[in-house]
Parts: sequence; C-alpha cells; structure tokens
Amino acid sequence: MLQHLRPSTHVKPFIPAAIASRWPDKIDNVFEIADAIVEGKDEKAISQRTAVVAFSIRIVSAFIAYVSQVLLARWLGSYEYGIFVWVWVAAVICGGIACIGFPSAVVRFIPQYQVSGEANLLRGIVFGSRLYSVITATLIAAIGIVLIWFFQESITNVYVLPLFLGAICLPMLALAEVQDGVARSFSWVDIALSPTYLVRPVLILASMAAALALGAEATAATALIASIVATWITSLWQMGIMNRRITKTVPTGPRDLLPKTWIIVALPIFLVEGFFALLTNVDILIAGMYLDPKEVAVYFAAVKTLALVHFVYFAVKAGAAHRYSQYFRSGDKFQYESFVHDTVRWTFWPSLAMGILLLLTGKYLLMLFGAEFADGYPLLFILVVGIIARAAIGPTESVLNMSGQQNICAAVYGVTLLVNVLLNISLIPKYGLYGAAWATTFAMIFEAAALYSVTRRRLGLNMFIFSPAPTMEVK
Repeated sequence: MLQHLRPSTHVKPFIPAAIASRWPDKIDNVFEIADAIVEGKDEKAISQRTAVVAFSIRIVSAFIAYVSQVLLARWLGSYEYGIFVWVWVAAVICGGIACIGFPSAVVRFIPQYQVSGEANLLRGIVFGSRLYSVITATLIAAIGIVLIWFFQESITNVYVLPLFLGAICLPMLALAEVQDGVARSFSWVDIALSPTYLVRPVLILASMAAALALGAEATAATALIASIVATWITSLWQMGIMNRRITKTVPTGPRDLLPKTWIIVALPIFLVEGFFALLTNVDILIAGMYLDPKEVAVYFAAVKTLALVHFVYFAVKAGAAHRYSQYFRSGDKFQYESFVHDTVRWTFWPSLAMGILLLLTGKYLLMLFGAEFADGYPLLFILVVGIIARAAIGPTESVLNMSGQQNICAAVYGVTLLVNVLLNISLIPKYGLYGAAWATTFAMIFEAAALYSVTRRRLGLNMFIFSPAPTMEVK
C-alpha cells in the first residue's frame, strides 16, 4: 500500500533532497515500519493499526471538543458555563459508574469467548452488558431525581434545574460507555470512539446553536437540554450500527447469560473505573463546592486544554486493552512483555511532546474561551507534571485488569482517590485553583508510583518508560 510513497519514487518531492541524501537508510526504515503497520497481518500490526485509528479519531475529536467548549463558553459566559460544565462532568461520571464495570469486563470476556468458540455466551454478554448498564443507569437517574427534589432547598438554586436535566442523560451515557467496550473487543475502533468523541460534541453544538437561533436563553439549562438531545440520538444511532455489525460477525442463535460470573469480574473493575473517573474529575467537583462558577469555568478550561495530552493515553489503551488479555492468556511471556513495553513507549513520548507544545501555546488557547480564562495559564505548568508522570507507566491499570489483578488495582485507585479528595479539601479553600491543581498533580504522581509498584510485584513487569526491553529466554 505504501510502496509508491518510498523516498526513491514519489516521496522525493515531499522530502528535501539534502535530508533524503543524508539519511536514506533512516527514511527507508520509517517507510518499512509504516508498511508493516498498514499491511501487517500479525497481532502487533493489528494492535498498532487500532491504536493509530484511535489516535487519529482522538486528534480530530480533541479539536472538535475544544472548539465546542470554546463556543459554549463564548455563548454562555463564564458564570453559566461554569454551572454547565460542573453538572455535565457529574453526569458523565455517574453514567460511567452506572455501567458497573461492564465496559472493561466485555473487553476481557468477548475475546475469551471468541477464542473458545462459545457463541452462546458471546451473544449473551453483548446483549446482557448493554441491558444491565441501561437498567442500572435508569435506577441511578431515578434515585438522583428524587433526592434532588427532596433536598433542593439545600442545593444552590442555580444548580437545581441543571441537575434534573443532567440525570436524564444517564441511561444513554451508560449505553455509550458499554458499547464502546463491546466495539473495542471486536477491534471496531471507529464505531467505539466516533459516536462519543466526534458525533456527540458536534450534535451538542448544533443543538445549542439551533436553540439560540430559535430564541432560547443562553443558560446552562439550555446547554444541558442540547446535551440530552445529542446524547440520546448518538447512543441509539451507535446501537443500530453495532447491531448490524454484530449480526454479520456473530452467527444468530440463543444467548446464554452468566450475570453472576460477569458481575464478579466486573465489580472490582467497576471500582477501578469509578475511582479513576472520580480521580480525574474530583478536583472539578470539589472546586464547584467551594468556588464561584466563574472560577470553576477557568479551571475546567485549563483541564480541558491539557485533555489534549490525555488522548494519547486513551488511544493506546483503546487499541491495546483486549490484546493484553489475549497475550496474557496465550502463555507467550516474551510476546506479552514486549507488547506491554511497546505500549508504554507509545504512551509516554507522544504525551511528552504534546505537553511541551501545550505549555508553549496554552495561554493563547485559553484566551479563545474569553479574556478572563487566561488566568488559568499558570495552572497548566502544575497539571502537566502529573500527566507526564502518569504517562511514564503507560496504561498500567488495563494491564492489571486484563491480567486478573483487578482487585488490587481497585484498592490502589481507592487509596489514590482518598488522597486526592483529602488534598483537594485541604488545599482548595486556602489556595483556590492552585490548590486544586497541586492536589491533582500530587495524587497523579502517587497513583503512578503505586500502580508501578503493584505491577512490578504482582506481574513482574517493569512498566517505567526507561526500563530495558524484555529479552527472549534461550532454552
């Protein structure tokens, strides 16, 4: 596929002659690697292609999400925008938690059932995971609505209506999460990521623009109604596409459901993912309890800017998680350890490059939200330290979860969450946004160190970026 792009032919117009003549071997190696990734049939090439597709989608989605947040901030103003992002973050967290760990559990079970040929169980977990997640999310939403109604006098008035609206999103947020896991298990990265990270933000933006054009007020409630419309349409559309693909991939037949077996595995993963979701957003939630919505908006803009670095980690995890499960159970120790080593490198170096780039351009990016958002620029220098520390060990929690170590992983995240909450509660009232940034950074460094230590002890893996590559044992 890529042979026509080799430096000796059509690439010459695109590569300066001085460079091509100075490093011909290195340039040839780059294209040989590209050929291997694009045309390779082995598992490593498939995983790399999946990661590249996921990475590409995340690049585009990061741009779309950033533009949509900038426009929402411009339309709503910092005060209403602060209310919206606080409620939306809370809704997304609850939607993820409502899945009770199934988005990652299916990544473990679906490849297992494919390899073993247990078609009935394969059909069962595809159907059951979505059903259980939607039911759980609906119950959580109903309980939340009742609690908001009874305790609304104790809630700051500006948050009451937005919280009601946020609850309506939960069933479809949960459905999207578990469908992401199912699609990744089949290596359908396009349908796993595109609906949530491309289609939904565009629909939120389009719905909001339409509402404003029709005369609606530019408030957090209006933005959340637009989010409800976009979330329901996107999740149901994704379900329709997935159903057609599954029908073509998995033969029709009866479904066997093993809810007890699945939930036993899913619950520790649920704790990991719940702790992780809270861990990555607890600073925003606690900041909303102590600070003015305008300050919350500034902090969220800074965090959203650095999310451009996070998508590297996410892309690698999306392409690698189910391979961890396959390689661990294959018994090929060298293949497993080599793949783990590769994914750490795929995570760290692009994250470092993105982090440096964002520090250089961050002030101008924040000013896109509005002049007052530039106050969040110094926060980037604090937050990026934690992100790079986290990237230095790659998607370690996926390695633990896919290798049967979900319980200890859940414990690590539970302790890290507690550390993060205590730090935020202690530092935010005294130091404001800087307190939130330092609390998050310290917690991420603690998390990285703890995960590295556990993985080294339990699996014998050295997942630090500068660790030596594994070598094949000679018998």
